[in-house]
Amino acid sequence: MKTILRNILAVILGFVGGCVVNKLLVDIGPSIVPLPEGVDVTNLESLRASMELFAPRHFIFPFLGHALGTLTGAFIAAKIAVSHHRKFALVVGCLFLMGGAFMIKLLGGPLWFKVCDLVLAYLPMAFWGGLLACRKPSEQGDDA
Repeated sequence: MKTILRNILAVILGFVGGCVVNKLLVDIGPSIVPLPEGVDVTNLESLRASMELFAPRHFIFPFLGHALGTLTGAFIAAKIAVSHHRKFALVVGCLFLMGGAFMIKLLGGPLWFKVCDLVLAYLPMAFWGGLLACRKPSEQGDDA
């Protein structure tokens, strides 16, 4: 029973940790890449209506948030899980993928971003996070 609870906790903590990284990057983005005038990111309708004003540079931080949030969450889940480490990393990636698909449905955006985001930001990053978490110290260049 402890194994099951710890694996469930791994997914929950991985998801929460990834969400924190995602939110931080998405929130920092506009201070580095200013949004077009008149865009209100706190209002979903305004954001959806303003999507045509966004240049490719405005999608950098959302993509980084999605990718690095997923990578972080998957890494955390794989590190905490008792068994099936990489599978739990991929579970976190699937949760983020579902969230990303939902946001794309809500907000829209250019086709190139939708494809890049859904194809590159979630499952590949979850896979990579699982691999990084499962590497043995000897594989990380430590000679100890």
